[in-house]
Amino acid sequence: MAALAEPEEVRLHLVAAARAGTALTYAEILERLGYAFSRPKMRALCAILGTVDEDAAARGEPELAVLVVRQSDGIPGQGWWVAGGARSRGYEGPWEGPEARRFIAQIQAETFAWWQSHGGTGGFTPLD
Repeated sequence: MAALAEPEEVRLHLVAAARAGTALTYAEILERLGYAFSRPKMRALCAILGTVDEDAAARGEPELAVLVVRQSDGIPGQGWWVAGGARSRGYEGPWEGPEARRFIAQIQAETFAWWQSHGGTGGFTPLD
């Protein structure tokens, strides 16, 4: 079975979103990759997001997977929380609700600020 997308393609969409200061829903990023939303496609995307963040860490860049959120509440899905996105920052709170939204907003703001003040690294090619 062919891969949903290459991690670099997903990264480019997320870097563009970060530079614009916006998060993307799972459906939005899947649409940008040429797919309609489905649970299997979302799971495949989540696997790619893990690779994107591993590569970002190796480059000294902030995480990008935190920018992919559920449409219903603007918070990343369970996979992000379970994969260590919150634990790596010492967060032990709930995965939903106001406390989780504040936590996610803080991380997203850091990612937005970094990409808005840096030209990028690791062969980043602007989409503009």
